[in-house]
Amino acid sequence: MLFIKERIRRFNVLLPSKRLALTKCCQTIRSLICSPYTKIKLMNHSTFDIEKIDSPIIVVAVHDEPYINPAVLELMNLGEHERFREEDPYTAYMADLSVSKVIVHTSRFLVDFNRTKELAIYKKPADAWGLKVWKGQFPVFLEEGLINYYSSFYAKMKELIEETIQQFGYFVILDIHSYNHRREAPHKTAPEKDNPEINIGTAHNDPKWQPLIQNFMDSLSQGQINGKAPDVRENIVFKGGGFSQWVNSHYKESGCVISIEFKKTFMDEWTGRASIQHIQDIKEALLGTIPLLKDELNRITDNQL
Repeated sequence: MLFIKERIRRFNVLLPSKRLALTKCCQTIRSLICSPYTKIKLMNHSTFDIEKIDSPIIVVAVHDEPYINPAVLELMNLGEHERFREEDPYTAYMADLSVSKVIVHTSRFLVDFNRTKELAIYKKPADAWGLKVWKGQFPVFLEEGLINYYSSFYAKMKELIEETIQQFGYFVILDIHSYNHRREAPHKTAPEKDNPEINIGTAHNDPKWQPLIQNFMDSLSQGQINGKAPDVRENIVFKGGGFSQWVNSHYKESGCVISIEFKKTFMDEWTGRASIQHIQDIKEALLGTIPLLKDELNRITDNQL
């Protein structure tokens, strides 16, 4: 009791401005203790959704949404526009296909499911394209909850993939992303020779899946996106991230991951304004590959590859 009284006395002798600052700090910490990121609740609007249907194909969008818990947001240095530029907006809409779906509803600046566990939290500028994510040092008391969230996502992915293998014997994952081509300035575009309209990342896959991947790429390149056939190339800008690496480290004999990076020509990456028709074209092009992928998987099964 004497200890508590002494604490109260010390608090009361502080200057009003310092008392206010300390009160706000305590309120922030208290809200973080109750935060869904300290003790994650799975499968609600603020985490991720998994919808399994009768299909050997799974589509994944892990960077679509910018949501961050308000209490955590108070500790962040970056504004919404800075974070948004590095997210992959509209990819959940592109991923709304007639296959099993996995959509993440939290920002990559909270925890990035496309990186290995050791690198999934952006703790310093080198982890985030030189951006200073946090107002001070990374708040270490968040780490356990965020890593638990990361682990829960991969536990659910393990269940989904293994259920799909048990049902069909194989799987293909379409891992949907987008990438910046005006990173330096709003009106300065990256050279087209090094930045295809669609980059297909496949570096972690077993070579036996290459014929399926090549046919998928051919199908995309023969379609019409924004009034023209898109430039589709493999492993130019991105070769597949931590998600593909994890899947292939466990299941490469039974399936592959096609990591698809759409260049952000469908939007202004600085203002966020998008061409709805362009995005619809991308979605239709992806939809057009689904029958082909199913046929390729059936062929592989028939040949017992």
